[in-house]
Amino acid sequence: MPVFLVIGSNSFSGASFVGYLLSLGYKVLGVSRSKQPNNVFLPYQWIEENKNFNFKQIDLNQDLEKLIKWLYKEEPKYIVNFAAQGMVAQSWDTPEDWYQTNILAQVKLHDRLRKLDFLDKYIHVTTPEVYGSTEGWIKENFHFSPSTPYAVSRAACDMHLKSFFNAYNFPVVFTRAANVYGPGQQLYRIVPRAILFSLLGKKLQLHGGGVSVRSFIHINDVADATLKIALEGKLGETYHISTKSTVSIRSLVKKICDLTQVSFENLVVDSEERLGKDQSYLLESDKIRKELNWKDNTDLEKGLVSTVSWVQDNLTTLKSLPFDYQHKS
Repeated sequence: MPVFLVIGSNSFSGASFVGYLLSLGYKVLGVSRSKQPNNVFLPYQWIEENKNFNFKQIDLNQDLEKLIKWLYKEEPKYIVNFAAQGMVAQSWDTPEDWYQTNILAQVKLHDRLRKLDFLDKYIHVTTPEVYGSTEGWIKENFHFSPSTPYAVSRAACDMHLKSFFNAYNFPVVFTRAANVYGPGQQLYRIVPRAILFSLLGKKLQLHGGGVSVRSFIHINDVADATLKIALEGKLGETYHISTKSTVSIRSLVKKICDLTQVSFENLVVDSEERLGKDQSYLLESDKIRKELNWKDNTDLEKGLVSTVSWVQDNLTTLKSLPFDYQHKS
């Protein structure tokens, strides 16, 4: 079976994808700039047999040569890049950090990758934030209109990669997923945070009253879609990964309150909207459904139940860990 390199293997999506690959028998190399976090956030550590995984702590901003040397040794056929400086609101504080990590470091990486003769496909995991706030369901060719430093940095990198595809036939394919959730997600994200705070009796800040609308998709469905795109996706193309249902953040939190048997009024405190917050982006996913025969299998209710169970089963550990995003420049 071909070898996969997963960049950003400590991220929620990255760690979940690693676990999915291992469950199917693939050999996986993982790199992240931070050391591996608590196992509660690493779904691949929940697998009894994960001997096919090899992790190295590598910062693309500092240690690119270390990564390239490892690539020449292992010769992975597929590279899936989940790594990016995330978080929308915080990108306004030190935007240069977002541009350094999400653009400059990525350009240097891609310029080296395009010279690898053993690479069959590079899967770039990007974001619908590049579209800005939209109305209705949008297709993969929708125009970019980023509204935050984070979104600008991701859009710039996407455009750079498209130029590499056109100029060098660089084997890139893009994925953009709707709001991902599930067991193992970092506590600063809305779903695990709402669950944890409801169980601990803490107040949850609901920015803008939670009126923004999103489509939430379970991480297992995203992992399945990502593998299909890696193996069968057409080079140079973008694939949306999304359900066909929507929910407001406010309604989402109410669903969580029902599951945890906590009063919504006792949990939530309405607060001002975040700067540059997009009210809606809904991704039409017909392309991946028709071309790659993919479909989502976990509805929101079932997915929330599994996530509540994960928080409850690991409550002692989770309540001892930082709840908020920890920025690393």
